[in-house]
Amino acid sequence: MMPFLKNCKEITALVVAGEDRALDWRERLAVRMHMAMCVACPKFERQMLTMRNAMAQWRNYEGDDAPTSTATPNGPDTPATTRLPSEQAR
Repeated sequence: MMPFLKNCKEITALVVAGEDRALDWRERLAVRMHMAMCVACPKFERQMLTMRNAMAQWRNYEGDDAPTSTATPNGPDTPATTRLPSEQAR
């Protein structure tokens, strides 16, 4: 297979990798060539962009219902295996 012609699985892996690191020129070229010919991969790339933007908005959210602390409802020392009152009768 030619070095710049990659399949959808390889391109989606590069799109995901591009979220974490800068792609080299060969990888960028392969992605651009594939995106010009494929219908599904540009949709995947747009979905990744939508998720990234949604996560950025969520991280910066400071609305009225935003949590004010990271403590658990029963306190920070409550073990994770503690049962809810409705589960204790079981």
